[in-house]
Amino acid sequence: MSDVVALAENVAQQLRRKILRGDLLPGDVVKERENAANMNVSRTPIREAIRILSKEGLVELRSARSPIVAQISAKSASQQAEVLIVLEKLSAKLACKNATEEDLNHLQKIVDHMAAHFYDIDPLDMFEIDMSFHKAIAHASHNDALTETHRTYMERLWLARFRAARQRRNRERVIQQHNSILDALRKRDEIAAQKAVEKHLGKLPNEIYQQMEQLNTRPI
Repeated sequence: MSDVVALAENVAQQLRRKILRGDLLPGDVVKERENAANMNVSRTPIREAIRILSKEGLVELRSARSPIVAQISAKSASQQAEVLIVLEKLSAKLACKNATEEDLNHLQKIVDHMAAHFYDIDPLDMFEIDMSFHKAIAHASHNDALTETHRTYMERLWLARFRAARQRRNRERVIQQHNSILDALRKRDEIAAQKAVEKHLGKLPNEIYQQMEQLNTRPI
């Protein structure tokens, strides 16, 4: 990765976190000059970062006007969550066949880290670690097409999933459900793995719908 690309990715991460935290809300202008000054970078990486966030559905590009934080419809986000669950189940199924011991040990380290630090670190940091568990399962499928498709849907649901996760943050349940998924993967039990994913994510579309409705109908 070149220095220019790495810088743009870093800027995108900072802007993404502002959006997830609610520092930038739907409809807010993403100001190139102001953000460039605050981050001590030129406007070039800011523009590239905005393009990255546009692909993720977090920023809306407007012709001859400044970009704004996108308003994601509750229906669209909920429907994408339904697709994501299908992808997560397929990832788990293929991971049962294809995951290496290294893959499984990496998943275990993520679960152990979450269990040890669930309440000790920033909720957004913990959310990103949580999402890394799901990315790692997709990677363990060793199916490049699935991994890429899963990544795309994960990115487009960052905001919706973070808002849903904040509302139902329960250490014991999350750790138990992650362990159930991992246990099924270790046993190479495809049916159990898919059932564990369904139990973990089955309510996600409805939770996302409710959270995005609340965000989109907030008083201006």
